[in-house]
Amino acid sequence: MTMTKAPYLKIEEIKETSPVYDLKGKRVSEIPLPRVFNTPVREDLIRKVFLALRTSRLQPKGVDPLAGKRTTAESWGVGYGVARVPRIKGSTRAAFVPMAVGGRRAHPPVTTKRIRERINRKEKRAALMSAIAATAHRFYVEKRGHMVGNISLPIIVVDELQSLKRTREVREFLESLGLWKDVERARRRRRIRAGKGKMRGRRYKVPKSLLIVVGRNEGIATAARNLVGVDVSTVDKLNVELLAPGGHAGRLTIWSLSAIEELRKKFG
Repeated sequence: MTMTKAPYLKIEEIKETSPVYDLKGKRVSEIPLPRVFNTPVREDLIRKVFLALRTSRLQPKGVDPLAGKRTTAESWGVGYGVARVPRIKGSTRAAFVPMAVGGRRAHPPVTTKRIRERINRKEKRAALMSAIAATAHRFYVEKRGHMVGNISLPIIVVDELQSLKRTREVREFLESLGLWKDVERARRRRRIRAGKGKMRGRRYKVPKSLLIVVGRNEGIATAARNLVGVDVSTVDKLNVELLAPGGHAGRLTIWSLSAIEELRKKFG
């Protein structure tokens, strides 16, 4: 029996070089791209690793083994014209059984249930490289619903981006690149969650917008934290959940020059 290689989709070839923009949205130079941006995009592998990361945070839960069983109830047996369920002594009230008030649960959750999806280290690394490459494909970025405009991908910006400390400065920078519309898209689509989750610290469902990846955080994380859907990360903290929220590759990502150099060192 021959094993077939898992399929992947590569929409377009990535250019060998990419322009670098300043904070005013003007091209200032051009640099060669790291080889990681030429990695084939494996959507199946990205979803698999996303599931592994998501389930790794789940907490095992179960019930007390004696819950609903702390009672004196015993069955009367036959001959009384009533069901043979355990009944509390000195009373006709049923107890212990699942259908009785205060009885045990029929199929309670147990702490031994397998709730985590395991993943190999090489698969995890390959999925991360694949998710990084997807950020340079216009097909995947627009497929996620991002508003990219006419800017070329991947978006690389000078290192002055890392030292922005005011939200107003970040907004002006995004407007100069024509990317502010994507933040507005996330803000308009924010909605109140249905159900009791709104009372448990997760009232709003917020779409994901930009991801800003820097080599070192010099204030940009504080400046961008108030923008709806915008996340900031350093290269060493990158993972598939940030690059492919929901397991869908192609998040709109802005890279600083130092972040690109870190990618070059990490992935060759």
